[in-house]
Amino acid sequence: MIPDRIMVALPDRLSMSAEEYLAWEPTQEERYEYWDGEVVAIGGETRNHNRICLNFFKLLDDRLNLPYEIYILTVKLQGERGQKYFYPDVVVTCDEHDNDPQLVQFPSLIIEVLSPSTEAAYRGIKFAKYRQFLTLQEYVWVQAEQPGLEMFRRDRQGQWVLSEYGLGDSLQLESVNLEIAIADLYRQVQFS
Repeated sequence: MIPDRIMVALPDRLSMSAEEYLAWEPTQEERYEYWDGEVVAIGGETRNHNRICLNFFKLLDDRLNLPYEIYILTVKLQGERGQKYFYPDVVVTCDEHDNDPQLVQFPSLIIEVLSPSTEAAYRGIKFAKYRQFLTLQEYVWVQAEQPGLEMFRRDRQGQWVLSEYGLGDSLQLESVNLEIAIADLYRQVQFS
């Protein structure tokens, strides 16, 4: 079985400064994230992963207008300046301060498609880092190997509340005031 996305540290745990990473990474054939000085390779997307990302992007893009901006797969998300740079599968921003041509800095919604090889990192390290974005309202995990979705929403007290969804459900995204049928996210996705 080919994993959806593989996240591995480069040989010898390549370390560099953020400035070196930002100059080096665009020259690479693969995408790399930057986690507090460690460079992490991202790659290995499957057809299911790609289709789910495209479906989510299309559903959002068809129904949202400015000030919402939606980006997919290849736009960096900057965490702490000089410390963290990520490539979320789908990210939405509506903050007027988000005007850097290379980076999203103020996300309101982040969507990640999970696979067995990425699930632990997304549930652990990445979620811990994403929670530090004060503008982030919702964080969504979509399963690629079977229908299922989990969404964390920040409540008024700043706590993250989990909701789970199945194929027959609809997802209410408060961050963008939009409802999406889960079945639409899995359009043309083939499960084994």
